[in-house]
Amino acid sequence: MVQKNNQPVASIPSRLLLPIKTFLESEIIKWKRTEKDIKKSDPFSDTNRLMQNSVEQDVDEQVGHFESEVKVSFVKKQLVQLRKALTMIKVGKYGICEKCGKMIDTDRLAVKPEVTICINCAVDRE
Repeated sequence: MVQKNNQPVASIPSRLLLPIKTFLESEIIKWKRTEKDIKKSDPFSDTNRLMQNSVEQDVDEQVGHFESEVKVSFVKKQLVQLRKALTMIKVGKYGICEKCGKMIDTDRLAVKPEVTICINCAVDRE
């Protein structure tokens, strides 16, 4: 593995990547299930909602729909990040920051195995 500045970078041994890959795949399944549940609970998913709604019910449905949309957006971001981490495993770059090319601290990966940027680049991005 070579860093962006052409210095060698250590890579994570493949025997350690299998449990991480399994975890990421199980998280994807969990988040997809969560997304499905959120969409089911969205008041707009009820086709009878337009029948004789009072103003209060309509407002409640609008608020509920907005909350569902925000939650689904968050879930989709999580799914993208998980898939990105899986891709990094597949291409042999898991644990290497996609911004600076340095190794991501193993403590950071232990807490959030789906991260693809190091803490320094994450702080710079915010």
